[in-house]
Amino acid sequence: MTQRSIVHDTFVLERSYPAAVEGVFAAFSNPAKKRRWFAEGEELQPIEFEMDFRVGGQERVRFRSKDGKLTFTNHTVYQHILQGQHLVFVYTMSVGETCISSSQATVEFLPAHNGTRLIFTEQGAYFEGADGPQVRQAGWSKLLDQLGNTLIVM
Repeated sequence: MTQRSIVHDTFVLERSYPAAVEGVFAAFSNPAKKRRWFAEGEELQPIEFEMDFRVGGQERVRFRSKDGKLTFTNHTVYQHILQGQHLVFVYTMSVGETCISSSQATVEFLPAHNGTRLIFTEQGAYFEGADGPQVRQAGWSKLLDQLGNTLIVM
């Protein structure tokens, strides 16, 4: 039997944030706010960050590993936006010139007693040599935690 070169997976992450829905949504829709939690971190250095938040708009983020050996590119296209309620985007991830995955993500923003309940759902196709669904889920989990830390100081 031939081993598959594409792995398909769906995962769901949930977070509660002590901030109003409008503030959490703004962290996804405002380029300066999104860059803070999405592109700036300890492990990767942002090289490029462009964001056009509208249906059909694109986002491109390029990172370099701290040791400078690898570059990563996240290319996003926004498919559906309902202000303050949800957004749907598709994105590819590349290492160097090699595309390692293609995903569709849905982010739901729900009012909660103490702020906002966020539900992030990703349906992905991870190509041969890709980081795989477990690593991607861990990456988004870390990003959503960084978002929470950023919301405290916004």
